[in-house]
Amino acid sequence: MGTTSADAVLAERYNQEYAYQVWWLIAPFLFLVGLVHYGSVVLRVITSKKKSADVEVDGQVVRHRASVRRLPLAITNVYRVLAFRTTFTIGPFSLNLAEVALTIAYIVALFVWSFINTTSLNGTKFARQYYNNRVANIACGQLPLVVALGTKNNIVGMITGLSHEKINYMHRMTARVVFVLLSVHAGVRLKFLKSGSLQTQFIQVGILAISSFGSLIIVSLRPVRKAAYELFFFLHFIMVLIFLVGGYIHTKDPGVAYWFWVSFIIWGLDRFIRLVRLTAFNYSYFGFKRGTGTMDADIELLSPHLVRLRLFRPPHFHWSPGQAAYLIMPGVSTIPFEAHPFTIASVDTTDDEPQWKATPTTEEKEALAETKPYWKELVFLINVHSGFTRKLRDVSEKGSKLKVFVDGPYGKSPDLTKYDTSVLIAGGSGVSFTLPLFLDGIKNAAAGNSNAKRIVFIWSIRDRSHIAWISETLGAATKLAPAGLDVSVRIFITGEDVPQQSDDVSVKSGKETYGTEGKSPPPSLFEDPAVQITSGSRANLKYILQKEADLTCGRMGVTVCGSQSITATVKNALGFSIAGPSTIMKGGPSITLHTEAFGYA
Repeated sequence: MGTTSADAVLAERYNQEYAYQVWWLIAPFLFLVGLVHYGSVVLRVITSKKKSADVEVDGQVVRHRASVRRLPLAITNVYRVLAFRTTFTIGPFSLNLAEVALTIAYIVALFVWSFINTTSLNGTKFARQYYNNRVANIACGQLPLVVALGTKNNIVGMITGLSHEKINYMHRMTARVVFVLLSVHAGVRLKFLKSGSLQTQFIQVGILAISSFGSLIIVSLRPVRKAAYELFFFLHFIMVLIFLVGGYIHTKDPGVAYWFWVSFIIWGLDRFIRLVRLTAFNYSYFGFKRGTGTMDADIELLSPHLVRLRLFRPPHFHWSPGQAAYLIMPGVSTIPFEAHPFTIASVDTTDDEPQWKATPTTEEKEALAETKPYWKELVFLINVHSGFTRKLRDVSEKGSKLKVFVDGPYGKSPDLTKYDTSVLIAGGSGVSFTLPLFLDGIKNAAAGNSNAKRIVFIWSIRDRSHIAWISETLGAATKLAPAGLDVSVRIFITGEDVPQQSDDVSVKSGKETYGTEGKSPPPSLFEDPAVQITSGSRANLKYILQKEADLTCGRMGVTVCGSQSITATVKNALGFSIAGPSTIMKGGPSITLHTEAFGYA
């Protein structure tokens, strides 16, 4: 049985209403997440001065019996373990339980609104007159969200406090769900297309738009992004533009093109803000300061695998440790204004010389002078892969200066001042994220602006030569630590074939475990009792984290930046065995985990 004119009126009403009703679900959810985020920030500030009930006796933490007062803290840690540390891995893809739940909820919501009430007045179930245009309307209604999640200046991130990594995942997830809905619309429309309709502009621009969207979905897959990031970057811009313009023309007559207008406004506003920032932070290149090249970057090839880029920062450019900036290098990239994100490996300070202490010793002043580039300049440690970074390495071998436009900063960084113990874990060039946190953590502790009692720095590298990337800065920073701060630096060289070390965290330091003369790090690292270098074995992260939890009163923060395997190991280690409810109830530390993704955005 077919549908009637009354069905057409009812279907049109659903088409308009349901696209808005989806937003009545999404908007309150984002508001709730934002409320929880800012509420937790306020709560941390209020409770940051509270002392732990646990005490230390001869360096050992003495726990108490389970306390009901710690039940809310135990529930919070159970939620963290279940939502963010329980992961599901399929091939190269890994999602935590929160991401899986969010994905399922989003898919279910959109498909329920798309196919509910699709029975015609004559009793025909799933009548296409009811759902065919509706799925398109709902998909178009989600485009402003998809575009907003893909912009660098992101209102969703500002509201929810979510990191750039999570926002990027949501951008890709929502885009793919929208593409499925549009494919349903296009497939049904083409199947029942009237003769000759294929020649009309309305249908042709629709096909062009959905084809561009489909191509974009393919090139955005992680294996493709990783193998050919420049191709992804170029096609992303072109395909999005074709899709939005084609979609606008296709939806203009049906009367739903306003969703595309909103998307264009969001995209244009982001581009305008980025243009303003580029002009403000690179003013000498735009003629606002005499002399060209005043902000050109020095580029050094530290090893075949890593390039260090240094440039004088604009005085009004400020960032938090661990944030990233987008760098545009017309002399390197294929596309003149191709922007690539890199973590800022230096620490922001407005002082001519950061005051760690009121009266620093001569040794501390010398150590501070050695780390000067990491306070006075923008420093980037760039891992060499293929494509753009390979070209950058070739340029670095010439030893010439490089014109660099800076856009940023972006991303969220953990606040180490609120933790009693901070554990920073990095793999390879992931040290560019943990190093500024380490430096800033020591600086804040020395200035008395932190609750920190212990900072542990763990770095896994493949080759001993990689230590030279940060050896001077690392050795100098440990000398600047105040007496009340326990600092431990542990470097694991995994690519050397020597007898395996035991699982004991207390490995020896210096030449005895490091290696042969002539291949050693600077003497300062050998002589520093805070530095432990181990060859031929991987860090037993579960054992280390368990020991640090046993020694911690109050809060413990764990930050990791490295490969997926390192991140997965840390998440598994910080499960219920360390952060379970019984442990928390008995006085165990409340553990917060911050992960920073490795690889391409």
